[in-house]
Amino acid sequence: MQQGRIAYRRGKAIRSVLLAALSTAVVGTLLGVLITGAPGWDRVKQSFFDPSIAREFLPDILEGLWLNIRLFVICAAGALLLGLAAGVLRTLRGPVFFPVRALATIYTYSFRGLPLIITIYLFAFGVPGLRLQGTPNVTVLGGMAITITYGSYIAEVLRSGIEGVHPSQVAAARSLGLSYRQAMRHVVLPQAVRRATPPLLNDIVSMQKDVGLISLAGPIDAIRAAQIASAQTANFTPYVVAGVLFVLFALPLIAVTDFVTLRAARRQNAGT
Repeated sequence: MQQGRIAYRRGKAIRSVLLAALSTAVVGTLLGVLITGAPGWDRVKQSFFDPSIAREFLPDILEGLWLNIRLFVICAAGALLLGLAAGVLRTLRGPVFFPVRALATIYTYSFRGLPLIITIYLFAFGVPGLRLQGTPNVTVLGGMAITITYGSYIAEVLRSGIEGVHPSQVAAARSLGLSYRQAMRHVVLPQAVRRATPPLLNDIVSMQKDVGLISLAGPIDAIRAAQIASAQTANFTPYVVAGVLFVLFALPLIAVTDFVTLRAARRQNAGT
């Protein structure tokens, strides 16, 4: 009996895979025929998918992508720390904490509403205009803009995770002799981070592509390298190459995000 159920499930899974592969092949073929059969396909192919131009400028774009990768790692770490601090400050209770709670609220409201492009312009071009000694270069200033902007998003995600932990757990921790700081560190934050991990990873994925906006400040990253190559050749293929590289760069993180989200959903369904 058990073997029959296993065989039935295996056969059903195989049929599902075959049906999915067949439907994907049919849709892909129809899209391919529709696109390549369009009257302007030859012109689009020449302007966006020129193999010779892609090979010529691929090394320059890869070199620029290395800047994006380093910037992403640093900005992600900084945004997580900043978001954690702001998220915790927003959950503090009591009138004595009102000033820091108000500052954290103003920060999250302001930078969540301000477009990232404008923030980069303000940091990369406005701060040097002050002519202060020790002002960092535009790459660092642009990275600060990305960090501060995404820190505000992460702060709200972590705040919702912290407030999602039932207050009785904090009360139980305090009754066991833990201070408020110890209760937050050992009881609340581990649960909050676990609950907030899927939306946190989505914000990190968004940051991964938005680090390309650093090109607006002037550094030669992958997008800027593609822009220079496109200006030299009057062709848009370098932009396509940069886009493909960004997608390949994001795929591992997207896969991790999907896995964590699926595991969290399974855990929740199992709990209910």
